[in-house]
Amino acid sequence: MVYKIADNITSPLGMTTAENYSAVKDGHSVLRHFVGKWGIPEPFCASLFSDVQNDAMLIDGMTRFESMVVCSIRHALKDITFNIAGPDVVFLLATTKANVEQLGCDMTTPSVVYPGESALHISQAIGITTTPIVVSNACISGLSAIIAGCRLLELGQYAHAIVCGADVLNRFVISGFQSLKALSEDTCKPFDMERLGLNLGEAAATIVLSVEPGNESRPWSILSGAIHNDAYHISAPSKRGDGAYLCLKEVLQGIDINDLAFVNAHGTATLFNDQMESVAIERVGLGDIPVNALKGYYGHTLGAAGVVETLLCMRSLDDHTVLGTKGYEELGVSGKIRISSTHGTTDKNCFVKMISGFGGCNATLVAGLVTSEVLRLRSKDKEPMPLLLKEREKKNILYETKDEICIMPEGVTLNDQALTCHGHGKELLTNLYKEYVGDYPKYYKMDGLSKLGFIASELLLHSGRGNKTETSDDAEFTFGRCAIILFNHSSSLCADKHYLESIEDKDNYFPSPSLFVYTLPNIVTGEIAIKNGLHGETAFYILPERNETTMRQVVDATFLDPSIDSMITGWIDYEDDQHFEADMRMIRVKREKPR
Repeated sequence: MVYKIADNITSPLGMTTAENYSAVKDGHSVLRHFVGKWGIPEPFCASLFSDVQNDAMLIDGMTRFESMVVCSIRHALKDITFNIAGPDVVFLLATTKANVEQLGCDMTTPSVVYPGESALHISQAIGITTTPIVVSNACISGLSAIIAGCRLLELGQYAHAIVCGADVLNRFVISGFQSLKALSEDTCKPFDMERLGLNLGEAAATIVLSVEPGNESRPWSILSGAIHNDAYHISAPSKRGDGAYLCLKEVLQGIDINDLAFVNAHGTATLFNDQMESVAIERVGLGDIPVNALKGYYGHTLGAAGVVETLLCMRSLDDHTVLGTKGYEELGVSGKIRISSTHGTTDKNCFVKMISGFGGCNATLVAGLVTSEVLRLRSKDKEPMPLLLKEREKKNILYETKDEICIMPEGVTLNDQALTCHGHGKELLTNLYKEYVGDYPKYYKMDGLSKLGFIASELLLHSGRGNKTETSDDAEFTFGRCAIILFNHSSSLCADKHYLESIEDKDNYFPSPSLFVYTLPNIVTGEIAIKNGLHGETAFYILPERNETTMRQVVDATFLDPSIDSMITGWIDYEDDQHFEADMRMIRVKREKPR
């Protein structure tokens, strides 16, 4: 069992979780209408830190984004007694765009635009010594990071996980969502008949997880978590809510739905997201459970959303409250769900948190209050788990490699055999597509990172022979028991630079939606899932540098999910059209079969 032992929310509504919860309960919001902000020609509505708040958080030698993250983490850690610098502490940073506002600026340290190196800078400021892990999984990044942190603790590799979700807004991000026609000029209306789109917001939120419950008599525990892909579209959700449904179905195993106080939905107030969520909620049998959404208070805080909203849900149940959905008036979705604009009361002790994002990704967790009676029985039945890493039992995950591939600008090897190919760099990838795939024209719309991952996965899955490898368990593979877990250093930097060109000139401003959607590195996992109908887990991680030990830990932790039996994984970096590497493999876990 993994427990929450500390937390913080830093947002325009307040600098602590208590301040934020009090503001939300009182119905406050800092969503405001902006005209001409950052030179953006179209007006928008968003929740932004004030200049006074930004100045108060700013730390010498750190960017606005990094300062905000450090501020939140320090608030969360102020009463922590464990050794932050110990080898049993892992730091996970959930973010969609990190320091992207620095891109194109005169930078004394160009490495600041690499999220992994920014996370390392933050780690050093806090005093964390282990390798930081950036979770960049679009809008589900925060929840993905919580789930990954829990798994790493359950694996036995660490005793404590510091998870921070954060994003700041800027010209790059706002213009991108405007190009997709996803933003509403007015305050958002989740699940409402008249909803027109989402608002965006800034925030950082930190949750500290541990294998021990701390000093609280009724601590919070993460009871279950799941991630699944729609395998439908990179920027639109499945109409049937397939990924969200699979997540809900998985996390509710062993949970009595009558014990649930509410379902906290993503609730972006876009036409398709809210509709999809309502369908998934009804489809899994939660139509009679209260549903709420919190975007009317903060807007969509991107990589912070999953952490912010999970912490507010915990605080609301501590207060026996079901928060109302600000902006909601009349149900505007087809799924039969219970939603209210006013707060309610409850005596129940657990909730469901849902979230979804670009690339077809969906994540869900169930969190619950653990009673003092349960803690007493736990301490009676078994010895408390030692906090020293060397004394803790580590789970050993065994798996076999089915196929492996390495693609470099100058050539390809598949299972250690050189593959016949022509050209160099970007031309090499195009020739590989023509020779070994050739029937998926969407390839030509992809960014370089997605093209590289797509070609590598096609050669892995078809073993370079033009048709799927015939094995006895391909049916299970096709139905989504395969995860896609990828790592890199440069995030989506090549696509970021291309998109920046479309908004850089004020007099020639043409933000491109087809470019913007690929400025999320996890889109490559979505492209692979869509092509092959894979509904398993998809996730993208960014590291300060390639680190096989950290990568192995994440892969092992992912296999703790019994629904996953195979995985496409490895390193995939695309700096530019002449500098890239895909070192990927198809692996299958070895599980003991029940007798």
